[in-house]
Amino acid sequence: MPTVLSLDFGTGGARAAIFDTATSRIVARGEASYRTRHLPPNRAEQDPEDWMRALVSIVPGLIEQAGSPAIDAVCVATFASTVVVCDRAGQPLAPAVLWMDARAADEATFTETVEHPILADSGGSDAAEWLVPKAMWFARNEPELWARTDVICEALDFVNHRLTGIWAGSLMNATCKWNYDSRKRVFCDDLYALLGVPDLSEKLPRRIVDIGDVIGPMLPEMARALGIPGEPVVVQGGIDAHMGTFGADAVTPGSMLFIGGTSNVHLTQVPDDGRDIRGVWGPYPNALTPGLRMIEGGQVSAGSILQWLSQTIFGLDDASLKALCAQAGAIEPDSTGLLALDYWMGNRTPYRDAKLRGAFLGLSLSHDRASIYRAAVTAVALGAANVVFDLERQGVPINRIVMSGGIMRNPLWLEATMDAIGKPVELALDDNLSLYGGAVACTVALGLHPDLTTAARELRAPVVERKPNMQRHGQYLTMLSDYREATRLLTPVFHGLSTPAASTAKTERS
Repeated sequence: MPTVLSLDFGTGGARAAIFDTATSRIVARGEASYRTRHLPPNRAEQDPEDWMRALVSIVPGLIEQAGSPAIDAVCVATFASTVVVCDRAGQPLAPAVLWMDARAADEATFTETVEHPILADSGGSDAAEWLVPKAMWFARNEPELWARTDVICEALDFVNHRLTGIWAGSLMNATCKWNYDSRKRVFCDDLYALLGVPDLSEKLPRRIVDIGDVIGPMLPEMARALGIPGEPVVVQGGIDAHMGTFGADAVTPGSMLFIGGTSNVHLTQVPDDGRDIRGVWGPYPNALTPGLRMIEGGQVSAGSILQWLSQTIFGLDDASLKALCAQAGAIEPDSTGLLALDYWMGNRTPYRDAKLRGAFLGLSLSHDRASIYRAAVTAVALGAANVVFDLERQGVPINRIVMSGGIMRNPLWLEATMDAIGKPVELALDDNLSLYGGAVACTVALGLHPDLTTAARELRAPVVERKPNMQRHGQYLTMLSDYREATRLLTPVFHGLSTPAASTAKTERS
């Protein structure tokens, strides 16, 4: 039976896994980290070459660990929209702009003023995280760089080009992040013109490939650099979190994949019935599987808030953090006297507002690290529940939730999220479902399964069911009301604080 290699490039680093398709299980895995540079007031960048260096550092050892099998197919998933501007040969012209980078907030706001039918498939406007507003920002703020740019692409396209020498976009990314018309299979040049980037489609990868279809053979020199035996094909993947829905077998309507990590992502599908669903990204037709629309909800900052608080602010190591979590876990969520808001890098859903900012309300000199950390955990949990409840309010059924990601390594955060949502959840026993999703795509490309839905059912990761504490769920429901009201009242203040002028003034005063 074929052996496949699944690759996942995330915010903190790259992961890789080799799957034996005969057993549908991982036989070897590895990972490597790379650095993010955060710049004031709201920017985040990486070096695209670091992604390739990480890949070369992982895969050869992985191949050896697995016994040097011939690799038949390779599939890549990456964070989106992390955007690269480069020349036609694939050489970056500037640092990659991370998905969480909010420099294009004004451009995203401008998309709300534009009327075009394709915008209905993304909830009426674009997010600051996406490729199109970032392209608008480059064209407006760095016109010389924009003029020199031959290709603007996702991290996914960049990596796939390095592997194959072929520029190809994923139907998933194009539909979700580029305002691509997945029904007609065309770029919307008239929309790009309205947004001030009439040449955008000329710079995007023009060939759009479905998930599970072959992009092309891997370049021999790349196979040698990675120590890969055989002549593998490179199969189209997509956004890391979205590819995880295949690993969770959360493709059918009524199921949701919740990934708790640096950011939180809520993914579910609904019929393509034209129903208007607001406050989310999407619903995107055909982005995940044909004939259904995918909904993307989530929080821009989640685990990153807890990491920032414990490491950057408190300066804690892993052992000290474990002790802090134990202290914070002994505090009931409604007894801290604090209300925190989780918008450190803006809000993805349900408010769709890149200019919201984080806050701690109710601070006094009696508060300690444990109560502050507990309030931050509660804020992230309330933000997660707010997304789920808003979808249900609009008639989107959520009958099954699979939870995965870095949240699994923080029991306090995991418990708080389950209790805030108040539904039984299935906890994935593997913390990276995107790797499973890559294997699903590979098996379809190799003809081992007839379609992605069937392959997801066969290759899904093992889970264990957990139930929430309904008494605490009642506490979270009460706090959610305050959370929503505080958001409403403070939005004008946050908008003022989020502007570069406010940030510059603060720097000058300090």
